[in-house]
Amino acid sequence: MSGPTPGTEDAGPPSGGAATTAPIGAETTSDSRGHGGHHHHGALGTLALGALGVVYGDIGTSPLYALRECFHESSGITPTHENVLGVLSLFVWAMTLVVVVKYIFFVTRVDNQGEGGILALLALVLPKRGPRVGWLVLMGLFGASLLYADGMLTPAISVVSAVEGIEQIEGVGHRLDDWIVPIAIAILVVLFLAQKRGTGGVGMIFGPIMLLWFVVIGALGAVQVVQHPEVLAAISPHHAVTFFARHQLIGFLVLGSVVLCITGGEALYADMGHFGRRPIVLAWFAVAFPGLILNYLGQGALLLAHPEHAHAPFFSMAAGWMRIPLVILATLATVIASQALISGAFSLTRQAIQLGYLPRLEIRHTSSMTEGQVYLPEVNRILMVACIALVIAFQSSSRMAAAYGIAVTGTMGITTVLFYVVVRKWWGTARAVAVCAPMLVVDLAFFGANVVKIASGGWVPIVVALGVLAVMTSWKRGRERVARFLQNRSVPLDEFIPRIERESPFRVKGTAVFMTASANGTPPVLVHHYRHNQVLHEQIMLLSIQVQDVPFVPKDESVSVDDLGHGIYRVTAKYGFMQSPKVTDILRAAEKKHGLSTRPEKTSFYLGREKLVVTKNPGMAQWRKVLFTFLSRNARPASDYFKLPPDRVLEIGMQLEL
Repeated sequence: MSGPTPGTEDAGPPSGGAATTAPIGAETTSDSRGHGGHHHHGALGTLALGALGVVYGDIGTSPLYALRECFHESSGITPTHENVLGVLSLFVWAMTLVVVVKYIFFVTRVDNQGEGGILALLALVLPKRGPRVGWLVLMGLFGASLLYADGMLTPAISVVSAVEGIEQIEGVGHRLDDWIVPIAIAILVVLFLAQKRGTGGVGMIFGPIMLLWFVVIGALGAVQVVQHPEVLAAISPHHAVTFFARHQLIGFLVLGSVVLCITGGEALYADMGHFGRRPIVLAWFAVAFPGLILNYLGQGALLLAHPEHAHAPFFSMAAGWMRIPLVILATLATVIASQALISGAFSLTRQAIQLGYLPRLEIRHTSSMTEGQVYLPEVNRILMVACIALVIAFQSSSRMAAAYGIAVTGTMGITTVLFYVVVRKWWGTARAVAVCAPMLVVDLAFFGANVVKIASGGWVPIVVALGVLAVMTSWKRGRERVARFLQNRSVPLDEFIPRIERESPFRVKGTAVFMTASANGTPPVLVHHYRHNQVLHEQIMLLSIQVQDVPFVPKDESVSVDDLGHGIYRVTAKYGFMQSPKVTDILRAAEKKHGLSTRPEKTSFYLGREKLVVTKNPGMAQWRKVLFTFLSRNARPASDYFKLPPDRVLEIGMQLEL
C-alpha cells in the first residue's frame, strides 16, 4: 500500500518493482510513460531555460556569500594576493570535481526510470537482500532527512544574504540595517503563503529571471577580470595546493566555507525527472558554469586590488547606482532558489509517504498538466516557521553559513555511497571503488571541515535530520508491527470463500470495496463485517494498492483483477513512488478493462480504523510507540488521502496493542 497507514490495513515495504537504470556512458531520459515524459518532447533550449530557473537557483545565488565567508574574520585567512588566488582555485576545482565530474559525468547517468534524487537512488538499493541493506536504508533516510534541513536553511540564508545588500547602498544602507531581518521575514512569509497557488504560473518566469541573473553576475565578474587579468592564474590547481601547504589545518578548515560554492549540486540529480539529463547539462555548461566562474574570478580580481572589500565582495563589484537594481535582482533570484528547495521538500515528502516512511498528509496537486507539482500544507507551515525561526535566531547570513555546510556535505557523501552500491553490479568492485573512492574523499574532506562548526550552528541540521529520521523509522516500524497484528487476525481466502459457499449468506445489492494490503488473506474488516452483520454485497472487491520501487507505473499496467468466485474479486493497483493513488480512478479502470460494476451511488467503501494502545510489550522502544501513536492520530484520514466519496465510507474500529 502507499505507505503503511492506519485505516487501510496497510503494511510492509513496497512491492519490489523493476527499476530501470542505464550503465554509465548511456544517455538516460525520463521514461515517456511517467511523470517527466511529456517534458522531453519540448525544445531542448526551452527545457534548459526551465532548468536554469528550478535546478540552478541554489548554486546560482551562492556568489552572494560564498567567497565572503572564506575571508570572514573568524576564518583566520586574510585577502592577500596568494590567499585570494588559492581560495579562487579551490572554488574553480570544487565546482569542476563535484558538479562536473561527480554529478554531471557520473551520478546523473544513474536514474530510476528517469527520476533522480536520494530516495530514487535508495529505491534502487531496496530490492537487494543482505545484512548491509538495513544500514544503507538508514543512511539513505538520513540523507533525505538532511535535505529537509537544507530546505529550511536555503530560503533563510539566501533571502537574508540578498537583503543584506541594502547595507552596501550608498547614502541609505546604514539607516536600513535594522530592517534587514524584518524585510527578510516578510519576503519569506509571502513566499510560503504563495505556495498554495502552485509553481506552474510563476515557474514560467523563473527561467528568464535566472538567465538574466547569470548574465548580470557573469558580466560584473568579466569587467573586473579584464581590469585585473592576473586573477586568471587561479584556474591552475597549483594555487590550491600551495594554499593548503602554506596554511595546513587552517587552510583545510576553509573548505567549510568553500563548500558553499557547490550548494545545490544535489539539485542537478534530484530534479532530473522534471527536465531530463540533457537540458540540465546544457544549462550548466552554456550559462550557469560560465556565469559562476566569471563572477567568482571577478570577486577575486576586486579583492586583489581592494582587499578592504572582503566583507562584501559581490555587491562591491557594482557601482553605486547599480546596487539598488542588483539588490532587487538578487532578492528575486534568492526567492527562486528558495522555491526550488521548498518544492523539493514537497516532492520528497510525497515519495516518503508512498514508500511507507511517513504518515499520510494532505497532498494537493497544483497543476493538471504536471504530476510532480504538489503542495503539502502541513510541510509548508513547518518549513515557514522553521525558516523564520532561523532568521530570528541567527540574524545574519554569515552565522547561518556555519549551519548550512553540514546538511550539504552530509547529503553529498551519502549519495556517493548509494551510487557505489548501485554501480558495483555493472562495473565490479574494483572499478566502482576506483571511481567512487576519490568522490568520497572529496565529500569527507568538505564534511570534516564543517564538523568544527557544529557548536556554532552546525548542530541545527543534525538535530533536524535526526528528528525527521526518528519519525520515518518509527512510522515504518510501527506500521510493520500493525501489519503483523492484522495478518495474524486475517483468515486465509481458501477458508473464507468455502465458508460463504456453505452458509449462503443473504447478498444485498451493490458493491462493497474493502481496502487491504494483504495479497492472500481476507481483510480483517471483511471478516469483522460478516461476523457481525451476517450479510454480504452482491459484488465484493478486495482492493490492494501497492507502491513499487520505481517512480511511475504506466496506466495500462497499473490495475489487475482476479475473479475469486462467489462475486468476490481481488483488485490490485500498482503505483510508483512519484504517483498519488486515487481509488475512483482504480475502480473506473477495473470497470473499463474487466467489466466490474462500480457505479458510485451503489458502491460502499469499508475501512479499518485501529485504536492503538501503548503497552510494555517487547519489540519496539517505548518512545517509538508513543511517537507512532501520535503520528497515527494525526495522519490524514484514509478516505481523504485516497479521495473516497465521504458519504460512501464506513469505518470499522479495532483495538490494537503495541
